[in-house]
Amino acid sequence: MPSLPDAAGHFGEYGGKFVPETLMSPLEELEDAYNQARRDDAFKKEFEEGLRRYVGRPTPLFPARRLSERCGATIYLKREDLCHTGAHKINNALGQALLARRMGKSRIIAETGAGQHGVATASVCALLGLECEVYMGTEDMRRQALNVYRMELFGARVTPVDSGSRTLKDAINEAMRDWVTNVETTHYLLGSVLGAHPYPAMVRDFQSVIGREARRQVLKAEGRLPHVLVACVGGGSNSIGLFHAFLNDEDVAMVGVEAGGKGMQLGQHAARFEGGSTGILHGTRSYLLHDDQGQVAATHSVSAGLDYPSIGPEHAYLHDLGRIDYTSVGDDRALQGFGELCRLEGILPALESAHAVAECLDPDSIVHKKALRRSGSRKPLIIINLSGRGDKDVETVRGFPKK
Repeated sequence: MPSLPDAAGHFGEYGGKFVPETLMSPLEELEDAYNQARRDDAFKKEFEEGLRRYVGRPTPLFPARRLSERCGATIYLKREDLCHTGAHKINNALGQALLARRMGKSRIIAETGAGQHGVATASVCALLGLECEVYMGTEDMRRQALNVYRMELFGARVTPVDSGSRTLKDAINEAMRDWVTNVETTHYLLGSVLGAHPYPAMVRDFQSVIGREARRQVLKAEGRLPHVLVACVGGGSNSIGLFHAFLNDEDVAMVGVEAGGKGMQLGQHAARFEGGSTGILHGTRSYLLHDDQGQVAATHSVSAGLDYPSIGPEHAYLHDLGRIDYTSVGDDRALQGFGELCRLEGILPALESAHAVAECLDPDSIVHKKALRRSGSRKPLIIINLSGRGDKDVETVRGFPKK
């Protein structure tokens, strides 16, 4: 696999910088600061120490024996739900907050959908003594009220966004407006592999610790690499974080699971590869859900973290290359995955992660087809990235009738 992005931030035809002129200078400042920091042993040491002492890394690679029996495969869960604050988001939040402090920024702004990125950002800002403001759509605030309160407990200001669909897309819009106005003092701590260069590569790099750990752990546990990696895909940071360390391993298949929502009618899902085409949103070119007039479409998912109309540009590139397969799981199946993991393993997954679990529960899924093709006479070996824990989703799940 080539080393990407290129100097202009492109992954093939995707990525780049599509922002107002007022943001070109802060993006260049950020790129320069990150390139210097990634070569600085002191910065790398501080980040790695923070991951170990504050975040709680390495996270376990857990053998899910009862889920394995149910699925007819050997399944491991990469337990990002055991990170401090309850999700993988803290890896990137810590890295960017340390970088912002290095740049002399005293104020952090962020967007959040499911709330986990907001909680992670508020947490590291409290740790480092930085002012924090988090933008969140009012629909997401309603379904993620617990995380709103957690952010406030950490001292963050949570600013409601009541425009558009009142979800993640609109929260990003407001955060970018804030950044344009306050670039001298403020760093925008973007939560996924989205946005203008250098964000997609920088967030990927901070999250790639997931895959590096998983690679070492599975080799120690099984003496071999997995046949398939599986992760949910919203913007795409948890999935690219797992996948990145395995991209050059041609025998390892990878499956990203998008939100199928209520169905494949535009506006009822967030499956960008099934219903979208190339477009530009929030500073980057990627796959995008939009209507015939080019207007960004509404999206739906039972999980707030997957409810976004575009996807990270590196995912778009890897999709077109055929290196990663993408599929979608609807709300009903995701709820089934949530319940099954609770009952089989005593683990409460985030609804986002439950999409990946649900894909593995289906014996006819692309995951099992890929696994059987690669495993031959051996039992298939699968790793699911459990990107976060589901405390935040209990009230949402309770609101659905039992089937």
